[in-house]
Amino acid sequence: MNNNTIDRYAVAGNPVAHSRSPDIHARFAAQTGQALVYERLLCPLDAFKDSLRAFEAAGGRGCSVTVPFKFEAHALAAHLSERARLAGAVNTLRFDAQGWFGDNTDGAGLLRDIEINAHCRLAGKRVLLLGAGGASAGVLGSLIKARPATITIANRSLGKAEALIATHQAYALEHGVTLAAARLDDCGQTYDVLINATSTSLAGAGVPVAATVLAPGALALDLMYGPAAAPFLSWAREHGAEPRDGLGMLVEQAAEAFEIWRGVRPDSASVLADLRLQLDAS
Repeated sequence: MNNNTIDRYAVAGNPVAHSRSPDIHARFAAQTGQALVYERLLCPLDAFKDSLRAFEAAGGRGCSVTVPFKFEAHALAAHLSERARLAGAVNTLRFDAQGWFGDNTDGAGLLRDIEINAHCRLAGKRVLLLGAGGASAGVLGSLIKARPATITIANRSLGKAEALIATHQAYALEHGVTLAAARLDDCGQTYDVLINATSTSLAGAGVPVAATVLAPGALALDLMYGPAAAPFLSWAREHGAEPRDGLGMLVEQAAEAFEIWRGVRPDSASVLADLRLQLDAS
C-alpha cells in the first residue's frame, strides 16, 4: 500500500506507543470500506504544531489528539465545535482547506457508552464526577446534555472544581441541571452514577472517595481501562455497584471522530466486543 495515495490519519501525542487507536480505526476503515491509514504520531513536547504541519503536508487529513496536547490543539484550531468550545480542549482535528476544525468527542463517547452500551439513562439521576482536570472538562458538557438531576464535581482542590462549574453554569441552567462542587473527602452519598476522571487509577493510588458515595446498584465507571482500572472495578464490585471501565468510551469517541473525518458512522458495538475479548484474554 502506498501511503502517499490514500488519506492519512494519526493519533498525535506524547507518549503514543500504547495507543489502541490505530487498531480501532483500522477496523472502522475495513468495516466501512474507507481507504485510509491511521498511524501513531509521536510529537516532541515543544513541537506539536510543527509535527502536525509536517504530517498534513505529507498527506494527513486529520488526527486524534491525546495527552498532553488537547489544550494546545484547541488554540491551534481555526474553527471549533460547540462542545470543543465548552470543554476548552480538542481531541479531534480535521485538516480543512479553510483552516483546521477542532472538536471534542470524549463526552459524546462517554455518554453513548453509558446510555447505549451500559443501558443507563442519565436523565434525572444523581451523578458524581471525580476530578476537575482536562478529562472532566472534556465530558462535562455531554453529561449536562443528558439532563441528570445533579452533577457534583469532586476534586482535591475545591477551587478547581468551582472554576470548572463556572465555565459550564450557563449551559447547565439551559438544561435544568444543578452543578455542585465538593472536596473528595466530603462529596455526599448514594449517587446513581460515579465517574472517575482522576489519574488515581493510572498512578495506582486507589479509589479517592469513600464507598458511601455509591447508591445500591450504582454504575461506577473509570475512564481508564486494562490493568490500571482493575482495582477500581474490584472496589466497585465489592461495594455492590456495577463496575465499568473506559474501553467503551475509547471506542465510542473514536467512532465519533471517524464520522467527523469520513462522514460515515462505523458500527462501534462489534469493534468494542472484539477489543473486550482481546483485553480479557491478555
